[in-house]
Amino acid sequence: MSDAGEEARPAAPVTHLERLSGLVAVLGGLLSLCIALLVVASVIGRWLFAQPINGDFEYVKMGTAIAVYCALPYCQALRGNIVVDTFTNRLSPRVNELIDAFWDLVYAGMMALLTLCLTNGTLDYVRSGETTMMTQVVVWPAIAACTLLSALLTCVALATAVQRLRGQPA
Repeated sequence: MSDAGEEARPAAPVTHLERLSGLVAVLGGLLSLCIALLVVASVIGRWLFAQPINGDFEYVKMGTAIAVYCALPYCQALRGNIVVDTFTNRLSPRVNELIDAFWDLVYAGMMALLTLCLTNGTLDYVRSGETTMMTQVVVWPAIAACTLLSALLTCVALATAVQRLRGQPA
């Protein structure tokens, strides 16, 4: 529904990037569920048998990082980030779209920089072969997953900026 005096805008077509982001978000949700089950199993094991799951905190740390990165592209694709429009709510819708496009480009730029840093970090971890302390799990695949998800977020932020610049509904 739209407010009185406001025209209803047609919904934007769902893009391949939105679908991919949605799929990734669902996988991140499933990963979060697995993490929760792991924690429950570890707590029950500690409580009943004085034997927690070895290295549970290592799996939780890596899994949570990946799960959070899984949600970010979908949030951006749906324009779900917090927007503070205290000073811009009196401007025309087109001006607001241009302002939003600018901030989407800034977000894309920051995420591109972060992706570059994560890429360098991943390569460093591949070279060093670092593993976790308790379970000796190799660390770099988790960082590589976050790197790929950061790259996806960069692409989604660029796509939403282009949508805004073209005046397409979000």
